[in-house]
Amino acid sequence: MVTVSKLDTTQNLVATQDKHLIIGAGFVGLGMAQALQAANISYDQVDASDDIGGNWYHGVYETAHIISSRKITQFTHFPMPDSYPDFPSAQNMRDYLNSFADHFDLRRNIELNRQVKYVRPVENNLWEVTFDNGEKRLYKGVLMCNGHHWCKRFPQFKGEFTGEIIHTKDYKHPNQLRGKRVLVIGGGNSACDVAAEAARVAAKSVLSMRESVWFIPKTFAGVPVADRAKGSSPLWYQRLMTHLLIRLTFGKHEDYGLPEPKHRIFEKHPTLNSEVPYYIKHGRITAKPGVSFLAGDEVEFVDGTREAFDLIVCGTGYYVSYPFLPPELQRVEGSVVKCYEGSFLDDYKGLYFIGWEQPRGGVGSIISAYGPLFARYLKLQDEINIPLGLVLKEMGHKLPGTHLCDPHKYFRQWEKTNRSFHKIVKKAHQVERQNHDFQNQVIAN
Repeated sequence: MVTVSKLDTTQNLVATQDKHLIIGAGFVGLGMAQALQAANISYDQVDASDDIGGNWYHGVYETAHIISSRKITQFTHFPMPDSYPDFPSAQNMRDYLNSFADHFDLRRNIELNRQVKYVRPVENNLWEVTFDNGEKRLYKGVLMCNGHHWCKRFPQFKGEFTGEIIHTKDYKHPNQLRGKRVLVIGGGNSACDVAAEAARVAAKSVLSMRESVWFIPKTFAGVPVADRAKGSSPLWYQRLMTHLLIRLTFGKHEDYGLPEPKHRIFEKHPTLNSEVPYYIKHGRITAKPGVSFLAGDEVEFVDGTREAFDLIVCGTGYYVSYPFLPPELQRVEGSVVKCYEGSFLDDYKGLYFIGWEQPRGGVGSIISAYGPLFARYLKLQDEINIPLGLVLKEMGHKLPGTHLCDPHKYFRQWEKTNRSFHKIVKKAHQVERQNHDFQNQVIAN
């Protein structure tokens, strides 16, 4: 682990201003660190927690398993052990990420218990990073890999509830549900996992969804559904085949007393869950529409029915958040970060948003493909004085309109980009000649 004296501030600034800083040592942060290391790009890495692993270390419940398969979740160049199941557990994932860090000797650049408080652009296109202990460092670039499963989103309730209200982020063990009357709000993967857990150990499990979801089976004919996706298949075909798998596995929504979803498959982040339909059929989960208001220990739903509960678990997602950035650099609109190629700004050089998108599949295969390309971008950024986002904008790239990511589309796009990277280099130098006096706008402390 790197240690830096709090007193040796001047020397530290000199030592870091030719480096990049990676914020976060979770799945994405570790993957990007290895990509920079492989490209011989100097970096430091910090994490606010006391160990690596991000959400898999401090954010998931004890009984969690991945929803995407082992095959597409693992880093392509570092396969998970053959002893792992198709859907590894939280402990499997923690062990795997620790093995990844050890195998590539990443720990020597990681500083734990290091919380970033403020990041701002200063003179000479450098970035000043302030930590929670007051220490300041200068870096030539900052990779923000701080994740998007930590800033909890709660629904706005009407009325008062006399029981306990928690977020799925706060759920860690089935004992929190045991013997209780549990209401789970939400139709995403975490909400459905907790509702299924409550079906096993709670006195009552009710799942409230404002809108019905497409329950995609985790496996079909013994094979993880995620492994059946073909990279060359157009989206309409993927939707058609997924709809067919759903009908063959579960039947129709009306068979479970559920309305059919109003959105098309993959227009929202998919819910891969085989247990909720199973427990609905067994009477262990009761499906309800959205919540109307709270009244003591009772909850009234929009259909006018009421039920009493001891615990409400909100599986209502997270905000994409970068609390250490000044207002001028807050580029989040809803769940979308307005940056080019998923990472780059057109008006600031050296600030990179990474890992905010929600892929329809495993993150490891995505980072394995994107990391080396991003390293090429960073080396190009060193050659020019203008933001890479400006180059991409001038080349006709568009800002994203959704946080949902079709990984196969990205794989094809990145492969094409790698083949034609010389065109980006040529365009970068052309655009730089037109903006030769560019400097990041300094933001006050």
